[in-house]
Amino acid sequence: MKKIAIIPAYNEKDSIVKTVNDIIENAPDFDYVIINDCSKDDTLDICQYNGFHVLNLPINLGIGGAVQTGYLYAYRNGYDIAVQFDGDGQHDAKYLDQMAEVLVKEQADMVIGSRFIEKEGFQSSKLRRAGITYFTWLIKLLTGVVITDPTSGMRMCNRKTIEMFANEYPRDYPEPESTARLIRHKRKVIEVPVKMKAREEGISSISSFKNTIYYMIKVTLAILIERIR
Repeated sequence: MKKIAIIPAYNEKDSIVKTVNDIIENAPDFDYVIINDCSKDDTLDICQYNGFHVLNLPINLGIGGAVQTGYLYAYRNGYDIAVQFDGDGQHDAKYLDQMAEVLVKEQADMVIGSRFIEKEGFQSSKLRRAGITYFTWLIKLLTGVVITDPTSGMRMCNRKTIEMFANEYPRDYPEPESTARLIRHKRKVIEVPVKMKAREEGISSISSFKNTIYYMIKVTLAILIERIR
């Protein structure tokens, strides 16, 4: 089976080399593609200098647009499995083979790496955990399915889901909304425990209280609209 890691990158000059090397060393069965989302720092130069596989977006599309570009690349190039693997150093490639095994064995449409099943590793900030708990509750309320880590960016998809996301994918804060969409379409979504690390450099786009409230309202409306479509 052809497998690929999609690495969305925006201003990840300090962590992108370590991220790619982690995949090469610990998940050698996976190809990878970096989606450089019009970074303002030296991310693209570093990728080109190291000979990394990189697609350079001419304008900034945000996390949703960058990840969708990766899914489109995976679909057009015949990949059977694609995993989102963030470029900020939080994810660990040693889990990728295990996630792929679960995806195939359980005939799942998406496998989410959850940091909250065994509650080990970096558990995110207190503010962000409050938002995660809220979206877990909201998705359960609307679908009956418990997703412990609905904002996790470590998500692996089969070919059918790759095609779905290549055609349509939320632009802003896409993880909870796209997870709810899959469940609404009767797709099988399961979680496996993983350990995550604190991001090595940079600041999350929802690190402030104001941005967290905006994030929760915006994604709630998107999930509710998705629910009645």
